[in-house]
This record gives sequence, C-alpha cells and structure tokens, in this order.
Amino acid sequence: MRDEGLVPLAEAIRRLTRFPCENLGIADRGRLEAGCYADIVVFDPATIADRATYEDPHAYAVGVRDVVVNGTVTLRDGAFAGALAGRAVYGPGKR
Repeated sequence: MRDEGLVPLAEAIRRLTRFPCENLGIADRGRLEAGCYADIVVFDPATIADRATYEDPHAYAVGVRDVVVNGTVTLRDGAFAGALAGRAVYGPGKR
C-alpha cells in the first residue's frame, strides 16, 4: 500500500493499532495515552519491509529501529535487546 499511495501513513498505522483494539474491546492498547500499555515501534516509513519467508519465518523486518513492548525495549538499533516483554492479547471474555 505504501508504494501505491492508497492510504496515508497515519491511517495505515491506525488500522494496524487502534482500530483492531477498538473492534475487540481492548481498552488499554492501540494508542499512546496515559494508562495504556506502551507498545511502540520506531521505523523508517521509506524503507520498512517484511523479510520473513516460509524458509525463514523469524527474519526481522528491515527499516525497524526500535521496539518497546509493555514499556520494555525489546529491539534496539535493529537488534534484539534481550528482553521478552510481550504476551498474548485476548479480547474480552477470552483466555
């Protein structure tokens, strides 16, 4: 979508973050506000691209510099920072 210019960057980010959380009724994720979990990705919109394949499904995306999950830095300068801060997120009433 980036190359075709079909969706502005801000709208694409909303569709990948806030929109799904609102649809699933998850109130404390998907946005950067007081009281919400701090999940942040710092990336270069001009170069971000997925590199995962069936042969290498765990390949990091390029163009991603830093990732913060639940307030913990998990990727720093494109390299794993040694912390596993995430967990599965379920909608209301799910486990």
